[in-house]
Amino acid sequence: MENKFSKKLISPNLYKKRTLIMSNSLIDDLMLLLDQAPTAWHAVDYIGRSLLAEGFTELEEAQEWELEKGKGYFLKRNGSSICAFIIPQDSFKKAHLIASHTDSPGFKLKPNPEFRRDNMTMLATEIYGAPLLTSWFNRDLGLAGRVFLAHSNNAIKQALVNIDSHPLIIPQLAIHLDREANERGPYFNKQEHFSALAALDADPQQSYLLKILEDNIKDSFEYILSHDLFLYPLEKAKLIGPEMLSGYRLDSLASVHAGLTALKTSHPQKNILNLAVFWNNEEIGSKTAQGADSPFLLQILERIAIALKLSREQFLALLPQSLCLSVDLAHALHPNYMEKHDPRHAPLMNKGPVIKYNANQRYASDAQSSASIVHLCEKHAIPYQFFSCRNDIPCGSTIGPLQASQTGITTVDIGSPQLSMHSARELIATQDHLEMCRLLAAFLQS
Repeated sequence: MENKFSKKLISPNLYKKRTLIMSNSLIDDLMLLLDQAPTAWHAVDYIGRSLLAEGFTELEEAQEWELEKGKGYFLKRNGSSICAFIIPQDSFKKAHLIASHTDSPGFKLKPNPEFRRDNMTMLATEIYGAPLLTSWFNRDLGLAGRVFLAHSNNAIKQALVNIDSHPLIIPQLAIHLDREANERGPYFNKQEHFSALAALDADPQQSYLLKILEDNIKDSFEYILSHDLFLYPLEKAKLIGPEMLSGYRLDSLASVHAGLTALKTSHPQKNILNLAVFWNNEEIGSKTAQGADSPFLLQILERIAIALKLSREQFLALLPQSLCLSVDLAHALHPNYMEKHDPRHAPLMNKGPVIKYNANQRYASDAQSSASIVHLCEKHAIPYQFFSCRNDIPCGSTIGPLQASQTGITTVDIGSPQLSMHSARELIATQDHLEMCRLLAAFLQS
């Protein structure tokens, strides 16, 4: 396979000039990722194919690794987290890491989801993470995820599915039956009111869900063993004028896209390992085998060191010299709810990446870690902002503190400003995404 790592680099200053955003290939590429990756498994599949096209080699976690200097590699865990890296040309003395997550809040089908209410076929859901629940009412919804299949040779195989031909919907109660909905907010119960309506007068002798799954699985198989299936809005990502981008899963596929782009366009460093890791299960606390609060990343770094013949002493010595950028989204100043923000730490859309702070370390940033990013932004004329929550509003968190505690690597939390976080339809400024791409490219090329 052609070694593509010798190609001309993308300069961190490439997107400095503000041109018409609608024609920018990076934004088009982000929109393609948003539309093709409705779940974490689809995102990791997309990332893996993209890396293979750039000359990276896939590794298997359960096999021994033989690594060559100057080459790129990646591996997956449970099909929903992925780590990619480029080996230094000389000795491995430290690492530059970018981390983000592949999952988003939403609705997952329960293991036995199908039931009937009179002539209506319903699919029972379970809430994943903390979605903005009311934003999911009355939308055309697709069904996507993975299923495990039994085959005639006694094998069990996984298949990805993305079903948009049989839309589902979670209908909202009419205003006439909930007269105070506009004053106190709509009434709903998480158990009773978020099942998806799938069909009317369907054959009661046949499972509606199994039928549409079988129709959409291309491979031959005996029967379906299990599934991880999520609802997702069918509306595609869309530009709102040339300045804003609206879509589902911008949190945090926008960060994944920026990190992936930076890694693919970086080159092998002399003594620095360039690495990007994209985790599943950030939205539910990361305490899974494929989550940021697992030893997965530290194990990868140690295995790289072993393959490159480093001693354990040398491996432990490189960790405190390394730096990680935990890249998620940040709350932009909301024009209709300005009182919800600290007036001196309220990032504006279209004004660049955000460095996120919290005194209780809900974000990993501190003066030491953020100094490197501020210096990098100043050097490359990249605009930057600061975010801190109001003292009377609880602060969210990211993978940053969890991953830092697992690895001991200095970490800074950053992100692009966003409105409507955790909604079925989120909003970012396109220029902020381009500036984030510049920042991450500069970081991996520094």
